[in-house]
This record gives sequence, structure tokens and C-alpha cells, in this order.
Amino acid sequence: MTPATTSQLIASAAARYGNALAIDDAGRRIDYHQLDALRRQAARALLALGIEAGERVAIWAPNVWEWVVAATALHSVGAALVPLNTRMKGSEAAFILRESGAAALFVIGEFLGTDYPAQLHGEDLPNLRQRIVLRGESQGCLGWDDFLALAERHSDAQLAAREAEVDGDSLADLLFTSGTTGKPKGVMCCHAQNLQVVRDWSEVVGLREGDRYLIVNPFFHSFGYKAGWLAALMRGCTLLPQQVFDVDAVLDCVQRERISVLPGPPTLYQSLLTHPRRGDYDLSSLRVAVTGAAAIPVEMVQRIRDELGFATVVTAYGLTESCGFVSICRPGDSAELVANTSGRAMPGVEVRCVDGAGQPVATGEPGEILVRGYNLMRGYFNDPQATAEAIDAEGWLHTGDVGVLDAQGYLRITDRLKDMFITGGFNVYPAEIEQGLLDYPGVAQAAVIGIPDERLGEVAMAFLLPAPGQVIDCASVITWCRERMANYKVPRRVQLLAQMPLNASGKVTKQVLREMAGRG
Repeated sequence: MTPATTSQLIASAAARYGNALAIDDAGRRIDYHQLDALRRQAARALLALGIEAGERVAIWAPNVWEWVVAATALHSVGAALVPLNTRMKGSEAAFILRESGAAALFVIGEFLGTDYPAQLHGEDLPNLRQRIVLRGESQGCLGWDDFLALAERHSDAQLAAREAEVDGDSLADLLFTSGTTGKPKGVMCCHAQNLQVVRDWSEVVGLREGDRYLIVNPFFHSFGYKAGWLAALMRGCTLLPQQVFDVDAVLDCVQRERISVLPGPPTLYQSLLTHPRRGDYDLSSLRVAVTGAAAIPVEMVQRIRDELGFATVVTAYGLTESCGFVSICRPGDSAELVANTSGRAMPGVEVRCVDGAGQPVATGEPGEILVRGYNLMRGYFNDPQATAEAIDAEGWLHTGDVGVLDAQGYLRITDRLKDMFITGGFNVYPAEIEQGLLDYPGVAQAAVIGIPDERLGEVAMAFLLPAPGQVIDCASVITWCRERMANYKVPRRVQLLAQMPLNASGKVTKQVLREMAGRG
């Protein structure tokens, strides 16, 4: 039976997995018993700070073991987790702290040369009562050890009484959307729905007790949080957090630590495949790869299996508003299915594609993707109007993504509604062109945007990332496209990039590409 709350999950994991290693963070080794004890100690310290059930507590830090302890502790006292992106500047983080009304903040001291607490100096944060620095020291912040020492002020019985007030319908987290369609909105998800969808995801991908799970995806993102450390602890894995993606460090860690589970965006696997010294490393322990966020060539799926040795390679699709999960491929699916679709709906989740009038489209026809199920958010925080616009009266979430469902229910994402543009009266979906461009010899990654055109309104422009050692001629790419694509889809301009601009979850930031195109 799946636990209803995060604290129940960690307690039951401690009872089940005991002295097995839960976290190994650069030599700090914490077993399941110790993790549960640390969680309870930090939770009692939060009680000492006066954190009430229903309050929000933020974490602004990279992937470190203290992140997991802080998150499970605040869940234990009924607070809601507000993860902050480590790429944010101080003003951006302050906006979310104000919007969420966060009462406390766990923050890293220094990371990649940046003093994180100092970035909030001068910001108006009326609700923020306490700041705890996870590592190092910072003026105005409570140190981690001093924070844990506050636990002595409250007993285990007092914590147990608070934990008894938290149930599956209690608010677990408030993840803020990226804000690409306006200001960021806080997505409310609860304990039980998180744990149910994590359980189903873990079973589909085949996480096993004793798996060694290298988590490169940021903990502040649902992939690194829910499909990351939460899934790992549910299944008795050892999680190994990595703060920054570095291909040499990943290869070294896989060999040294016998990593078996390594999810990530397609760029992670591309980096491993093209590394000049990959053959020097023993990667035979690798078993499970889960990817998404960008198109992936069929050839890459085959190479991930054949050259990197993954027995399971699946792609998935999800949104913050769906607890991070909607659809996923199944182990054993063909390379073509894995490359060209995002799998089929998770158990208990419905997916349909509709036209502009909200009517289901025929199989094989593109339409806006709608999702319904237990995994949908409880709404946007303090924004009932936006909630009503996103979830209709029948309970369907309107994702704003365009997709195609086949006869077996496999979903192919063709684009974002907002990324679609019109060329001479024809709807153009950039993702469809990107998928085609991945077949051009030497292309490692492709991104397409619409740019203004006097005659046609907008036309396609392609940005290409060549594979290492490959030379691509832009004019030849356009000629190649004309032979294979309808004329309105053919890119009118092609630009080569040394690296693709990506956000923290591995998605191409097309706004950056639009700015580059505008500069000519």
C-alpha cells in the first residue's frame, strides 16, 4: 500500500530498508534509518521555529543531501515545499518568495561563485521570518547545525501529533511555472497524488531496491524531485546527487559508483555518446534511461541501448500542473516508438487531443492535448481565474501543447500552441520540422522558430547544433529540406550554434533564439 504522506513514506522506507544506503553525497553516506532520524530532527527544529501546517517553506539550493532532509522535514510538519531555481537572480527568487508567502527559506551559502543569501539583500520579503543556510555561514541566516540543535525544544510526541494532522490531501508543494506565458504561477499539488504517480512511474521504468541512481536533474524541478529523489527513496535505491552536469564527472561516477539509473534530457546522452574517451570507462552497470523535454533521433535511442548499454530506454511527457507526469513509453517499446512518441497515458490518467472548438480530433490528427486524472493540480495558488482557464468544467487540463494520438494511445508531441506560427495560411509546428532535421547527417540537435516575412507573415528559421567533428553547410540543409518537406515548412534561414541555449530542465529556450534571430 502506498503511503499517503511523505513522512509516512520515509518512515516506512526506514523500516523496510534499514541500514541500506539512502544517500551518498560526495562521501556523506546516509542510510535509511539515519535519513529518517535526520528528517525527524529537522522537523522538530521547524516546530521550534513556529512553522505551522499549511505555511510555505522554500528551498534555494543545488542537489545536496540537506535539500532532501529539509524537504522531507517541512512535509512532516505540514508545510508546503516551494523549490527555487538556482539559476534565478535575487529579484526573481524574491518574487516567488513574496507570491508564495514563504515563512522560511533554506538556502545554499555559496554556489558557483555566487553568494545566494546576499542576492536577497534589500528585497521586500514581509512574510519571510527565518533563513537557514544549508552550508557555510551567512549574516542574518541560521546555520544548519544550529538549526538542527533547535530540535531539542520539541519532543517526538509533539512531532507525531503534528504529523497526524497531515494527510494525503494536504498541500505538499508549490512549484512555480516558468512564466513563459506571463508571470510565474504557483502549482498546488498534494501528498497522496504525488506519491501515487511516483509509485506508478517507478514501476513502469523498473526502479529496483539497491539501484544506484545518479540524479543530475535539478531537485527544484519535478523531474529531479518527484521522479528523482522521491522515487529513489520509495524504491529503496541509493541516490547520488550531482550539483552540476559535467560529462567527465558523470562518466567517472558511473564507473566508480556502479550507477544503474541515469535519467536526463537528450543532451545528457548525446554528451556521453560523443565523449572522445567514453571507451575508457566501464559503463556496464547502466540499466535505466528516461528522457524527454526535446526531440530525440531514432538512431540516438538505438545508440543509447547498443553503445551505452541501457536495457530500458523510455521517453515521457508531463507538466508541472500534472504532478510532472502524463504519459510514458513502456520497457520493450521499439526505438521508433521511444524516439517519435512520449508513450501512452500513465495508469489512471486520460489523454485526448481536441480542435479549436474543444471537440476530439480523429486518430492521427493534431490537436491540443487535454489531460484528466487524479494527478492534476489542485489549482494555481491564489489565482482561481487562471485555474478556471486551465481546467474546464469537465475536469480536463488544457495543456497548451499540440499532439497526435495513434490507435494504440501513444502520444506524439508536435508543439506548443504558442510556438505554432502561420506561413501563407498554413499552420506550421516547429517540432515537426525539428524532428525532420534530426535526420540530416551530422545534426546533433535542432530548434526551429518563426521569423517575420513580408510576403508570408512568418517563415521557419532553423538553429542547428552539429555533432562533434561534423561540418554542416547551411545552404545544403535548405536544399535537403526542400526535397523532403512541404514548401511552407522549409526553413528560409539556417544558423549553426556552438551550443544550444537550454533551461535547467534541458529544454531549448526559444526566446533566446528569437532574440538571436532579431539581431540578425
